[in-house]
Amino acid sequence: MSISSGTLRRKGRNAPTGIVVEPHTLARTAIVTLLERELAGWTFIDMISTASLDRALGMDIRLITLDLAGRDVGSSSLRSDLAAISERFSDAPIALLSDTDDISMATQALQMGIRGFFTTSLPIEIALAGLRLVLAGGVFCPHPLGTFGDGTALNLRPEEADPARRPRRDDLLHADFTPRETDVLAELQCGSSNKVIAGKLNLSGHTVKMHLQHIMRKLQVQNRTEVVARLGGRASPRNGLAIP
Repeated sequence: MSISSGTLRRKGRNAPTGIVVEPHTLARTAIVTLLERELAGWTFIDMISTASLDRALGMDIRLITLDLAGRDVGSSSLRSDLAAISERFSDAPIALLSDTDDISMATQALQMGIRGFFTTSLPIEIALAGLRLVLAGGVFCPHPLGTFGDGTALNLRPEEADPARRPRRDDLLHADFTPRETDVLAELQCGSSNKVIAGKLNLSGHTVKMHLQHIMRKLQVQNRTEVVARLGGRASPRNGLAIP
């Protein structure tokens, strides 16, 4: 459910909320529509610029997407936008959208605290996997910052952004999930509740709990939070992404 041009259409001020800052109407509408589909139960506020950020005060802001809009990462305009966001929503991760794959821009953005650097050349399924990673507490950047041999994007947890701190292959998680467990896991990484997962996957609440129990057993963890923490650097297998 989105809030646009001052029209209040919300599920309540306590609903998880995302902000989409995009100056172009078509792109803004497309992003909101996509996010509403992927994050059921969320409210989205779309705006042309950060000048409208105060519209979201008092809401549970979980994600902010911001279009670079042709600016340089080091521009005073972008820094001003980031400062405005930090002042109001310091805990919300920021996903930056760029129309260029410039490696220096992506590197600088991550150094500035951006949690996701998304380019318009990314396939939609990879972008969505990256978004789930950001929501799970990780960091996402596209090729060429990190790639596999086949050229797909690399997803990094915060500590893995520094190669010197990157864990060894043998230390990484290797768990085999069934296709349905993979679906449940993807929704879990989005922050979805059991009820939302059941609705999106057409499952009963009992079946969702069963899948979660199987996932936790395979990962040798005790709760949902630990599941997300363990998988913070691993995108959904159905999207073909994994840490090398």
